[in-house]
Amino acid sequence: MMILEHEAKALLRSVGVAVPQGSLIKSPTRLPKIKSYPIALKAQVRSGGRGKLGGVIRVNNATALKAGARKLFNTTFGDEKPEVLLADPWLPFERELYLSVTIDGTAEGYVVLYSPKGGVDVESGTPPARYPIGPASQFRAQGFRAVLEKVEKDFQLREKLIFLAQRLVETAAARDCNTIEINPLVQLKDGSLMALDAKIVYDDWAHYRNSDILDQQKAERARADKYLRASLEMGHMYVKLDGDIALISGGAGMTMGAMDMIKAAGGKPACFLDASPGPTSTRGYKPAFQMLDADPSIKVILVSVFGGGTHMNRVASAMKENMAMRKSKKPVVFRLDGTYVDQVPAIFETFGAKNHPNLESAVKEAIKLARSA
Repeated sequence: MMILEHEAKALLRSVGVAVPQGSLIKSPTRLPKIKSYPIALKAQVRSGGRGKLGGVIRVNNATALKAGARKLFNTTFGDEKPEVLLADPWLPFERELYLSVTIDGTAEGYVVLYSPKGGVDVESGTPPARYPIGPASQFRAQGFRAVLEKVEKDFQLREKLIFLAQRLVETAAARDCNTIEINPLVQLKDGSLMALDAKIVYDDWAHYRNSDILDQQKAERARADKYLRASLEMGHMYVKLDGDIALISGGAGMTMGAMDMIKAAGGKPACFLDASPGPTSTRGYKPAFQMLDADPSIKVILVSVFGGGTHMNRVASAMKENMAMRKSKKPVVFRLDGTYVDQVPAIFETFGAKNHPNLESAVKEAIKLARSA
């Protein structure tokens, strides 16, 4: 779960990371009195690529602030309109850098990423240097120093980065963060470092021990429409993308694998929807189908479920009941595999569905149907 920039900066400030002293704007008609211009006016949304979409504006006076605030409040960024803006001082700096800490399976825990060139185009440049850590307790200054020496010439800056990276790793572990990304991390004229922008992604599954995450989940449900809210209340994980093939799957790994296969075959996933908390229940699948059927950008729904403890005959029966309740004519493609999968064809035959023998076959049909829709 990604939190807003101003929330991420507040968390970083609380652990001693330098961030600009900005002001929140909650309405285009109630603007703060800015003592010094220029400022950076930023839309507070959870979608990526905000900068390239015009979500960050340089404002030079009060008149421009009023116009800029009105524009940003009425602009949609990745299906989200900002409910609040952040007005940060426009600070001069010497360099833009990139620093992040994130969970990485190959590292069996955390990895630190650093690039001597940050900013909006960091993803299109040279890949960041990697320092795989594993558990947060295994961070070693000399290990990260050895990585930095290959990409960063300024030895004083290297030592500051080591201190900051260790602070981020400790914070990620203590606050249940999957990712803490600072881009840009700027070096000011006096040599100090400051986080001009920050992205923090919480671990959704840590809500039982972390009240901040639980509060964020409650707020997310309050913002959602009725279909998404019902799906979230079932414990589903949902991320909307920009494609036309919706995916209902069981387990984050299975879902990511299916998404990768759709992309590799030339299709475009419309969402990440992990229904693993209750995949054998008609009640669990119903809000997922209602949400996807109501989305006009979705042309096809692909259901891919594999289970050991999850019995495929129960999933198939749940699908039969859900298909009977649907009013939408969007095609649904099925790939079920696992325990009692031999009983699936007989159940599917009763409502005219087909269970594909493998995911490759199901993905191929889903892409074909999407292209002909």
